[in-house]
Amino acid sequence: MLQRPARSVIAMEPKQRSVRLASIFKIRELNVLLALLIVGALISLATPYFLAVDNLMGVFRSFSLTAIMAIGMVMVIVTGGIDLSVGSVLGLSSLMTAFAFLHGFSMPVAIASGLLSGLGVGVFNGILITWIGLPPFIATLGSLSIGRGAIYMITHGEPLTPDTPPAFAALGQGYVGFVPVPVIVLIIMAVFFSVIMRKSRFGRYVYATGGNEHAARISGVKTNQIKFAVYVLSGVISAVAGVISYSRYLSAESTAGLGAELDVIAAAAIGGASLAGGVGSVEGAVIGAALAGVIANGVVLVNIDTYAQQAITGAVIIIAVSIDVLRNRMKGGRL
Repeated sequence: MLQRPARSVIAMEPKQRSVRLASIFKIRELNVLLALLIVGALISLATPYFLAVDNLMGVFRSFSLTAIMAIGMVMVIVTGGIDLSVGSVLGLSSLMTAFAFLHGFSMPVAIASGLLSGLGVGVFNGILITWIGLPPFIATLGSLSIGRGAIYMITHGEPLTPDTPPAFAALGQGYVGFVPVPVIVLIIMAVFFSVIMRKSRFGRYVYATGGNEHAARISGVKTNQIKFAVYVLSGVISAVAGVISYSRYLSAESTAGLGAELDVIAAAAIGGASLAGGVGSVEGAVIGAALAGVIANGVVLVNIDTYAQQAITGAVIIIAVSIDVLRNRMKGGRL
């Protein structure tokens, strides 16, 4: 009599393991990470240069700015919104930083000028969306056009290259050991905002707003304030990327950040963020940016036509979003 329960427990162990294994593979970030490892392995088989330390650090540096902006974008997407102005914010903050140096201001003032420009755009977007009630797509599309137009009017299409101190150049060009400084900044920001989104009341309110805004409002969440906050954060975070971009190239180009919003949205979508809102994570967005960066690097190393890179990225976006839609249908019992 005493042996039967033991046998039943032993018989249940494989089932429990299979359930645990299935639950693990439902984790979106793990799926994207697995895809990243597979793509990296395939590229490394095709070319021995991929796993070289210099190449990997170059890949990390190249996608770091996209990943930084994706941190802000994923918070916006989780609330059910979108921010199309991030590319213009990058260019505008880069330009404002350069202007501060041009007029003889110190490095802290120059950096603050770049960040304040992102703050201003974020506040503008937040007001349009939460106070006036414009759809996020329309509001941020307008901001994108206004910001890009302002850049062209100020620069007349000419790059701005004032003298900058070496300490500032180190922000975009320097290394800590063999790791580029922009990658260090990315890691710090990713850890910080990941903790905020997962452990803080603000993070819970962000997910609640995107999951069911009406229910969240009834529960006492000030949803308009939450949405306003995420657009402000997106603007400031994109400005951080803009300051780093200027530090890296020491030239404020009128085309800086042009089209970057597509790469940033792609990173968030590939990383598992649902464009319907309520789902997404900082880690997933960063891994999504890494996957897109690795694909771009592989296209170059394997000598595939570089013009195909945009098409490949678009295909990855469609696949990622399609998987998300199918997963939601399965949860709803409609498939």
